[in-house]
Amino acid sequence: MTEEKPTRVLIAKPGLDGHDRGAKVVALGLRDAGFEVIYTGIRQTPEMIVHAAVQEDVDVMGLSCLSGAHKTLFPKVVELLRQSGRQDVLVIGGGIIPEDDVPLLMERGVQAIFPSGTLISRIADYIRDKVQR
Repeated sequence: MTEEKPTRVLIAKPGLDGHDRGAKVVALGLRDAGFEVIYTGIRQTPEMIVHAAVQEDVDVMGLSCLSGAHKTLFPKVVELLRQSGRQDVLVIGGGIIPEDDVPLLMERGVQAIFPSGTLISRIADYIRDKVQR
C-alpha cells in the first residue's frame, strides 16, 4: 500500500515587508491541518522564493504582503515560476490586499486572495479542493 505524500506548501514574504506574524500563523495553521509547510522568512526576493519553491518541490505557494507591493511582487513570482517550468504550482496570496487589486492579481496568475482575518480552515479547504495528487 502506497502512502500518500502530504501537500507541500511554501509560505513566503516577498519584498521589504518585515511584518510576518500573519504569515507565521497561516504556516502553523496549515501545518496543523496536515500540510507540509516551508516558511522562507521575511524580506525575500521573488527569485529567492521561486528558487526555494523549485528546490522544495512544492505544490502550493502562499505569498503574504502587507506593504502594498503585491501588484508588483506577486506577478513577478508567478512569472518566475513559469520561467522555471513550475506553472503547476498553485499560487495564493494574502495580507492587506485591497479588493480593487484582486482582479489584476488573478489576471496575472494568482489563483486566490485570502485577506487578513481569513480563517485558516477556509485556506486549507481551498488548497485541498484545488490540489490534485
